[in-house]
Parts: sequence; structure tokens; C-alpha cells
Amino acid sequence: MSLSTNPFPNDADRSAIWTMLVPRDIKAFVNADWSMVEGDFVADDFMGINGNKKDNPDGWTISYPTLADYRDEWVRQAREGQSVVYAEDQEAGIHRATSLTEIEITGERAVAHKKFDGEIKLADGGVDRLNWQTLYFCRKVDGQWKLTGFVGYLPYPMGSTTSR
Repeated sequence: MSLSTNPFPNDADRSAIWTMLVPRDIKAFVNADWSMVEGDFVADDFMGINGNKKDNPDGWTISYPTLADYRDEWVRQAREGQSVVYAEDQEAGIHRATSLTEIEITGERAVAHKKFDGEIKLADGGVDRLNWQTLYFCRKVDGQWKLTGFVGYLPYPMGSTTSR
């Protein structure tokens, strides 16, 4: 069961991409369980670009030249998240902050626009603020949608930060 509603119930391709990038990714991240998402990638064709919260591409970097580099950072962040004491359910909070309603598909390729904009209450009275967006690049492999890379950690909305 997902904590958010699939906006593509009548579109098998978009529904599959949404399921991969929203409920499965969030559940795996909260559990710090890479094995839940490992099969969602094309390992030999992966690259992750870090937008460094800049809207100017001149400030973007290839922070994840391989899937192994991205996996290590993903696991580090997930484990760090497990050490935070939340005043509410972390998984539900991430779902509440996540939006993925735009997926462009052309042939066997797709671009999914995932946005994060929300807060999760912390036990100390503060909040964990989620505010960025990521463009995920997908390719259909043997009938299944897989991730080939992303441009992430971009400002949301774009134009909301100064560059350089």
C-alpha cells in the first residue's frame, strides 16, 4: 500500500515509473535498504548530476559518475535520516512533500519530474525541510522502466536561488 495516490492509474508506463520513483524509492530510503531499489537502475549506463541547489547549469557537477558512487551516497543519506528523531512518521512526511505528476515519454525513453516541497516535524520541535527537485532519466529495458541517471538537488521552483 502506498501513502500517496498514483496520478497515472490508466497509463501503465507512467504508473510504473511513478511506482518506482515514489512509493518504492521512499520506502527503501526510509528503511535504508538499497536492495529494494537496486534493480531499478541500468548500472552500466548511469550518471547522476548534482545541481548543488543552483538554477544555473554552470554550477552543476557530476557527483555520481557511477551507480556505485550514487548508491554509497544514497545509503549514507538514508542512514543519516534514520538517526533523526521525528515527531511524525517519516515515510508519510516524505510522501506528503513529494509530487511526481509530469512524465514525458518518447519511445523507450522518459523524463520524470519529481518535486519535494514540504516539512516533516522533528521531535525537538523543529522541522526537516524538503525543498528541491530532480529530473530522472529512464529507459525501457526488456519491458521494464529503469533509471539511467538524474539531474538532482535543483532549486524548487527554479529561479529561486542565485547561481555561481
